[in-house]
Amino acid sequence: MEKKENISELREKLQEIYHLGSALQVLDWDSQVFMPPKGAAPRAATISNLSGILHEKFISKEFAALLKKAKANLDGKKMNDEESAIVRELWREYERQKKLPLAFVKEMSQACSEGHNVWIKAREKSDFKIFLPVLKKIVALKRKEAELVGFKKSPYDALLDTYEPYATSEDISMIFEDLKNFLVPFLKKIAKAKGKVDPNIIQGNFPTEQQKQFDVEVAKKIGFDFEAGRLDTSAHPFSTGFHPNDVRLTTRYRKHDLFDSFFGVIHETGHGLYNQGLSVEHFGTPLSEAISHGIHESQSRMWENNVARSKNFWKYFFPKLQSQFPEPFAKISFNDFYRAINNVRPSLIRVEADEVTYSLHIILRFEIEKELIEGSIEVEDLPKIWNAKMKEYLGIEVPNDAAGVLQDVHWSGGAIGYFPSYTLGNLYAAQFFNAAKRDLIDLEKEIAAGEFGHLREWLRQKIHIHGKMYSADGLVREVTGEPLTSQYFIDYLKEKYSGIYKL
Repeated sequence: MEKKENISELREKLQEIYHLGSALQVLDWDSQVFMPPKGAAPRAATISNLSGILHEKFISKEFAALLKKAKANLDGKKMNDEESAIVRELWREYERQKKLPLAFVKEMSQACSEGHNVWIKAREKSDFKIFLPVLKKIVALKRKEAELVGFKKSPYDALLDTYEPYATSEDISMIFEDLKNFLVPFLKKIAKAKGKVDPNIIQGNFPTEQQKQFDVEVAKKIGFDFEAGRLDTSAHPFSTGFHPNDVRLTTRYRKHDLFDSFFGVIHETGHGLYNQGLSVEHFGTPLSEAISHGIHESQSRMWENNVARSKNFWKYFFPKLQSQFPEPFAKISFNDFYRAINNVRPSLIRVEADEVTYSLHIILRFEIEKELIEGSIEVEDLPKIWNAKMKEYLGIEVPNDAAGVLQDVHWSGGAIGYFPSYTLGNLYAAQFFNAAKRDLIDLEKEIAAGEFGHLREWLRQKIHIHGKMYSADGLVREVTGEPLTSQYFIDYLKEKYSGIYKL
């Protein structure tokens, strides 16, 4: 009885903390979607103060006493699997948070809130020097955070752990090195291929409202619940969930390029389906949280690439596309269209990159931020190092800061350690999709018929609903029967693009 009362009281206190966290997420979402420019400074102050209150509540003596009692029951093996997972993950987060002084948490929050708006200005003017002072401050604070939290080998691991719990940069480096060793020569092979692709045939003049209408139609079809979510516009596409019944997606629109918004929406819908698939019953506990950013990213990359860039997907949607946008699509053959949306061409912008080159963009960022936190490079060196790696890995020159080191929002918000999640997501996605095809015998036929319910439900039951019951590694083994490997992703790229480019 005492154990049940303890868990019940712990969950009640957790609700308060999670509700405050949701309010903070709303403020952050609003700052990127609707907030006027002059609201940046007061909003940063509000977020900073509320972040401090949230931190204080989580490490308070009252909450710590409840958590320690629960931890004793966990150690005494007096809990079921769900209770054990809740306490295990809470204790892990508590151990981290209590090492961070309140003044530090507020300073970090303030710097990151201000950093976002400075980054926007710097990118608009394509001038890294505008962003340099605030980024130096953020990097200094992140280095300090790593020292406060502690680490075994690399200070970067202390930051990576926020996004990829239990992972190490050493393990990731090994996987990424193998992948890079495949991608760089494969990209060169494609560049020399005789089977050329013309990506310009899908360019045109697409009114924003018409784009949004088509994007929403497809998002609904694959299962996003607009009664429990919405789609808005932002400078950088993102998604966030305040609750499984309140999930927000954003994208951006370009009149000449329908697919900039389209694949952005499909990507964020993948995230949104994960958020909507989390347990309502366990909201306010780790059992209603995503396992890791890499697992979250696997959902967006799977829907965006394995599904929405496949021939089967467009067997259903291409006639609808031709009907809604007869110019130019009515005049384009299915095969030419399919090859155009899967065109491989080294590009400057990560979010516009194709499947083959995308992971090279991520590996570049991972290598840079790891060295940045370890202190082997400094913030002032970033443009030069960035440009050199772009030349080495992708073979292209960077013309300006906006198209180079300033293109991503992540560092402005202190999200150092986040980037590896994207490529891990590609690897997880390929491995999960392979397992889905094994379990759902008619999956390819269903996708071609515009039927996505079985895949969505498979993902919900295999991945979404568990929250943090498993680690990322544990989940991959549970779902696929083996640990994470890059081989499924490599095989997928080889088969698909060898066909497209007649290699």
